[in-house]
Amino acid sequence: MKVLVGAATDIGQVREGNEDSYLVLDPLFAVADGMGGHRGGEVASDLAVQTIRRLFEQHEGSLIEQVERANRAVFERSQSDRAVSGMGTTLTAVVVDDRGGARLAHVGDSRAYLLRDGELDLLTRDHTLVQRMVDEGELTAEEAEDHPHRHILTRVLGGEGSVSVDEGVLELRQGDRLLLCTDGLTGMVRDDEIRSLLQQTSDPQEAAERLVHAANGAGGVDNITAVVLDVVDGSAASSEPPSSSAVSTRTPVSPLRTTVPPPPPPEERGGAPLAVRRAAVWTAVALAVIVLGVVALRLYVDAQWYVGVSDGRVAVFRGIPAEVAGFDLSSVVVETTIPAEEAQALAVYRELPEGITADDREGANEIVEQIRADVARARTTGT
Repeated sequence: MKVLVGAATDIGQVREGNEDSYLVLDPLFAVADGMGGHRGGEVASDLAVQTIRRLFEQHEGSLIEQVERANRAVFERSQSDRAVSGMGTTLTAVVVDDRGGARLAHVGDSRAYLLRDGELDLLTRDHTLVQRMVDEGELTAEEAEDHPHRHILTRVLGGEGSVSVDEGVLELRQGDRLLLCTDGLTGMVRDDEIRSLLQQTSDPQEAAERLVHAANGAGGVDNITAVVLDVVDGSAASSEPPSSSAVSTRTPVSPLRTTVPPPPPPEERGGAPLAVRRAAVWTAVALAVIVLGVVALRLYVDAQWYVGVSDGRVAVFRGIPAEVAGFDLSSVVVETTIPAEEAQALAVYRELPEGITADDREGANEIVEQIRADVARARTTGT
C-alpha cells in the first residue's frame, strides 16, 4: 500500500507568526505546534520535526525513541538559550509501512483522526487540563469543547528532560484517510464539519486546504496546519506527496477566489434608496471600527505576561488578569508543579492569585524559577 499526501499550513487571522511545523517524509509524517512566544514556538516545533527527521533518515531508534530524543533536544535548547527559555511544542507523528500498518506517537493537543467508511474517529487523546477533567468525570465531552481552559496543556515536548509519549498501532485499509492537525483547526472546526470536509473531495491536497480555509473562516485565532494521508493501492497513478518529501514549514495557503457581485445601478430619483445606502455605509464603518478595536485589544493582550494560580499550582499566563463581559483576558501557557499554597505562605508571594506581572515570557519564567527556589528553601529551613 502507498499513501497520497496533501499538506497545508497558515498563520491564521490573529497571530503575528506561524509557530506550527509539519513533516512530509514518506513514510514518516508529523505536525507540531510550538509555544513560548513567537520566536520560541517556531524554534521548538521546527527543532522537534528536524530532530525526528534526522534520526529517521539515519535509522536511529523507533518512532517513540525519536520523539523522546526530540523532547530532549527542545529541552536542552530551552535551558541553554535564554531567548527561547521555557519553549515547548506538541507533536503528533505517524509512520506508515508498505504492508498497511501505521505506528502513532503523540504528545500534546495536536491530533490524529481516521476517516473510514464515512466515520471519523479520533486516534489520539489530548494532554490538556480539560481532558483530564473529562476523564475524571468533572466535565462532559460537550462541555469540554467550549471550556475557556481547554488549551491548557499538561504534557509537551521540551517542558522537562523526559516525557511520556503516547503510542499506538493501527492496521490501515485501502480507502482510509488519515488526518494529522494542530489545534488551530480543531479549536475552530467541529469534528462533524471536519468529517464533512474530508468527504467532499478525493484530492488530499484540496482537502487539506479546505480544512485550513474553514478554520480561518471560523475566526482563525491560532496557526492552522493539516496533513491529509490517503491509503491507496500500490498501483495508483501517483504515490508521491505534493511537496518534495521534505520538511515544510509555514507555507501559506493560496486564498480561494471570491466572486464579488457588481454594484446595483444608481437610482434615478427618489430619496429613500440614497438614505438606505448612506445608512449601510455608516453601519459598515461602525463595524470596521469595532473589528479594529477588537484586533488591537487582542494584540495588546497577547503581548502581556504574568504569573498566577491555576488549579492550585503556580502557572505562567499570557494576557492580563482581568475579565470583560464574562470573558477572561488571559490563558494559561504553562502550569507548573509548584503548589500555590506553599508559594503564598511566603510573604512576597501573597498576591500571587491577583497575578505578578512580567515584561515578557522570559521574565515570567524567571519569576517562576525564583518562586521554585524560594519554596524549596522554605521546605529545607522549615520556615
